[in-house]
Amino acid sequence: MATPDRPADLLVVFGITGDLAKVMTFRSLYRLERRGLLTCPIVGVAGRDWTDDQLRAHARTSIEDSGETVDPAVFGRLADRLSYVAGDVGDAATYGRVAKAAKGAECPVFYLEIPPFLFATVVAGLADAGLTAGARVVIEKPFGHDLASARALADELHTHLAEDQIYRIDHFLGKMGLEEMLYLRFANTMLEPVWNRHHVASVQITMAEAVGVEDRGHFYDPVGALRDVVVNHLMQVVSAAAMEAPSQGDADTLKNAQLAVFRAVRTADPAHYVRGQYLGYAETPGVAPGSTTETYAALRLEIDNWRWSGVPFLIRTGKHLAARQTELRLVFQRPPRLGFGFLGDRAPVPDQLVVRIDPSTGIRLVVDARRADAAGPEPITLDMEFAAEGGEGATPYEVLLHAAMLGRSTRFARQDGVEEAWRIMEPLIEAPPPVHPYAPGTWGPAEAERLVAGYSSWHEPWLAS
Repeated sequence: MATPDRPADLLVVFGITGDLAKVMTFRSLYRLERRGLLTCPIVGVAGRDWTDDQLRAHARTSIEDSGETVDPAVFGRLADRLSYVAGDVGDAATYGRVAKAAKGAECPVFYLEIPPFLFATVVAGLADAGLTAGARVVIEKPFGHDLASARALADELHTHLAEDQIYRIDHFLGKMGLEEMLYLRFANTMLEPVWNRHHVASVQITMAEAVGVEDRGHFYDPVGALRDVVVNHLMQVVSAAAMEAPSQGDADTLKNAQLAVFRAVRTADPAHYVRGQYLGYAETPGVAPGSTTETYAALRLEIDNWRWSGVPFLIRTGKHLAARQTELRLVFQRPPRLGFGFLGDRAPVPDQLVVRIDPSTGIRLVVDARRADAAGPEPITLDMEFAAEGGEGATPYEVLLHAAMLGRSTRFARQDGVEEAWRIMEPLIEAPPPVHPYAPGTWGPAEAERLVAGYSSWHEPWLAS
């Protein structure tokens, strides 16, 4: 049985010599150590024939390369926790060595920083070594590449693990996830009464990246934007924006409320889906000749429930766009012009509420008001960077690794939610429209404008200053 609310007494990281550990994991562990939140030994497992000292040296270099200033005392404490097990994950002897390193641990956390096709192999190896009882297993996306493969992966994992032992990590919402978004919505009574179809005309979700695929062509080309970020990251934002207030704060209640939203979302319509590919993508190393993989995806979703019926959820994401920005934007209904004749012929513009998720977190309110520097009313912006009050927050992987070690599963996806997200997107995968070219540094193909016709327009993101 899993022990969901018991702190981990061991963290085992499979794939600790890989790129994810180098870029994210070591830095996150160092920051957790600095904050006094690490309480257990850490065992790294990988195929390289390293010693403990080589792992520690690699950890220090990785932390320094991430931009952190290394405090020798803090790193010394982290280094003391680190040890290394060399071995191939397909070799049963590897799990014997892991079991020896894990001797005495009653609530280990196994973090699989490895390709998804190896998840079942590792979990089976852990089970055969008697290591899964009381354990939690953290896995990285993708959780399948369509509905059938997502179910097949879950079936393989469930052979040895209960669902509450599986922590499906979505690093994107470690910065501002479901918990923070729901608190903002429901703890502020000035927001909750207007967060519905009676006041909101459309909801826009943008995840824009200024960089291209670069050296990740081999990974990205078989995946594309829809599978890479929409079915997971951005559907999490949809649920945070649309779900009802949970009656309790436990993980199951929260995930049940999220599932209710997903079940209310109509299956996506390929007629309301626009794909794009930036000019130059085809020359990227690792990209197949004549590839039609989308580097840009824009779509419209409809939610058939009392709160959101008739309000379009407009989602777009892409690489090589004009800027890096991820945000949730509520565009409110346009007020009537009655009574404003003394201000001229201009109609009031709709108010907007913007929650910025990346690269920094903040909130913006756009309202119409009279200004001294204009002949009549104009939009004004009221901006708040969360870091301005409270300082810099924890990094996403810091948040998620700590949550996994504490057994707090609210930040991790549940299998039924994963399947519903794939169910929604499946028609777009089975019948994708053609890709439209767009120039790097723009906001994507012009064809995406038809998705917002009759509702509003795509609003330029609120960029970090």
